[in-house]
Amino acid sequence: MIELPPEAWEALRLSLKVSIVATVLSLPVAIWVAHILARGRFRGRGLLDALVHLPLVLPPVVTGYALLLLFSRSGPLGAVLEPLGLGLAFRWTGAALAAAIMGFPLIVRAIRLAFEAVDPRLEEAAATLGASPWRVWRTVTLPLAAPGVLAGATLGFAKAFGEFGATITFVASIPGETRTLPSAIYAFLQVPDGGAGLRGLVAIAVVVAVGAVLVSNWLAPRIAARVAGR
Repeated sequence: MIELPPEAWEALRLSLKVSIVATVLSLPVAIWVAHILARGRFRGRGLLDALVHLPLVLPPVVTGYALLLLFSRSGPLGAVLEPLGLGLAFRWTGAALAAAIMGFPLIVRAIRLAFEAVDPRLEEAAATLGASPWRVWRTVTLPLAAPGVLAGATLGFAKAFGEFGATITFVASIPGETRTLPSAIYAFLQVPDGGAGLRGLVAIAVVVAVGAVLVSNWLAPRIAARVAGR
C-alpha cells in the first residue's frame, strides 16, 4: 500500500471522477462528429475538421483561458448558468469540461479512422435488404467500428486523466474540489518535503495509465471477434 496523505487520495478520486465523466460526455458527440467527417461530403467539412483538432495545436493554457472567459460569472455563458446553479468555473464540473475538450480530438480521430475502415459495400448491402439508414448505422457500421470506439474512449480517458494546463487555468487547484492528480503532483513539487508524496502520485498515475491501455488491448480483440461472429 502506498503511503500518501489524505489529500493525495482525494486528488486521485477526483481525477478518476473527472476522467470518467469527461469520457462519457464526450463519446456520443465524438461518435457523431467522427461519422460526419468519415462519411460526410459537405461544404465546411475542412473547417469542422480544423475546429475539432484545434485543442491539440493550441497551448492548453489558451484553451483554459477561453473557457474562463466564456464560463466565468461575468462571461456570456457563465452569466446564464451561474444563477441556475450550473456554474463551471472553479468547480470539478469545469475540470470535467476542460478535460473533455482536450481529449475530444483524440477520441474523434480514432473513431473516424475506424469508420473509414468499414467497407461501404456492407452498408449498401444492408440498405438493399430494406434496412433504414439508422438501422444500417446501428447494426452494421457502429459494430464494425466498435474497436476504434474503444480505442478512442481509452485515449480520451488517458488524456483527461493527465490534463493539467487547461484545467488549472479554468478551475485552478482547489483541494477537494478541483485539485486533480496532475495538479496535486505540481503542488507537491512546490514544497521541500513533498518527495514521498510526489513519488507515490507519479507511481499511481503510471499504474492507472498502463491499466487503461491493458484493459483496452484486452477488450479490443474480443469485441472484434464478437462482431465477426467468432
